[in-house]
Amino acid sequence: MTPIPVYLDNQATTPLDPAVRDAMWPYLTEHFGNPHSSDHRFGWDASAAIRAARAQVADFINAGDDEIVFTSGATESCNLALRGVTGHAHDARRNRIVTLATEHPAVLETVRDIAASGYHVDVLPVDHNGLVDLRVLEAALDDRTLLVSVMAVNNEIGVVQPLADIASRCRAVGAHLHTDATQAAGRLPIDVDAWGVDLLSISGHKVYGPKGVGALYVRPGVDLKPMISGGGQERGLRGGTLPTALIVGLGAACKLATENQHSDGYRMTALCQRLYDRLLDAHPQLRLFGHPERRVPGNLNIGLPGVPADELIRNTAAHVAISTGSACSSASSEPSHVLLALGLEPETAATSVRVSLGRFTTEADIDQAIETFCGIRSARPVALERG
Repeated sequence: MTPIPVYLDNQATTPLDPAVRDAMWPYLTEHFGNPHSSDHRFGWDASAAIRAARAQVADFINAGDDEIVFTSGATESCNLALRGVTGHAHDARRNRIVTLATEHPAVLETVRDIAASGYHVDVLPVDHNGLVDLRVLEAALDDRTLLVSVMAVNNEIGVVQPLADIASRCRAVGAHLHTDATQAAGRLPIDVDAWGVDLLSISGHKVYGPKGVGALYVRPGVDLKPMISGGGQERGLRGGTLPTALIVGLGAACKLATENQHSDGYRMTALCQRLYDRLLDAHPQLRLFGHPERRVPGNLNIGLPGVPADELIRNTAAHVAISTGSACSSASSEPSHVLLALGLEPETAATSVRVSLGRFTTEADIDQAIETFCGIRSARPVALERG
């Protein structure tokens, strides 16, 4: 039997926590009612389960229950936030959107579409560590700015943006702030008030919950135009019958994340540091991409000079599961737009692989990863830079 590789691609997706599976199971079997039916016990039970899950998601991000809109995932949440705000805007002067060059395609492609309808979009650069320059951001904002969208944690390099500082600059000009917090969920404490965000997107399958469900936080007073009409569900913002089992799973996952966040983060940080130190000992030329300190627990984005990422992944695939970065663009042969935005040459960016630990990563997993990676040798001579 072929051995199962160690799974170190938790930023692509996390395994379903067994406790989440157990919470979902009754709503896949005996509690199958339509949550929008008020005529019998089956509908009442499903509706009550969704209310409980909504409260769990709200508690997870320090929001009110009525500020949570369930969606199919973070991509839909980002689309609803961006298209919703711009579609509902009443002030014709506020026709500017600001975002970063390192955002997920769910944001970058959406604002590109919105620009075609007459909005002006500023895509700001980041520094060589992947952080926004707050002075550049401030210079880009004025009283014509309607919306700013900045990822809380980058999905490739794990860099944590200073959202509270960004929010204060948005408030100064009256602009809304949206953040894609998909990669922050379960790895950092999320507090919509402390962060100062108006809209926040999360996805179930990044936080040990099921695929196919997510949520959008909407601060009171932020008006959105629905993308999916019909039925009036989710306060009219997202029509369609709610998937009870998936929503129960998201709620349970958020509750578990709240309870385990500190211990998960502490353990992932220690294991990740051990892995990085051993790899650096074996490969002194190893490159770490992204900020060395302002990154979430469990993320390493690294590259070996002279070893293309696809070659490294191919040579380690039997023992360790890693990726080149965003699962949503893994089919592309082009270097990552995130790595290029750091100012890296395409040849260097093409060596980047993402290693991401999770709740279920063990010391034995790290030992196997160390053994596997330490056996990798550069495919071609490495030209050393002269000091």
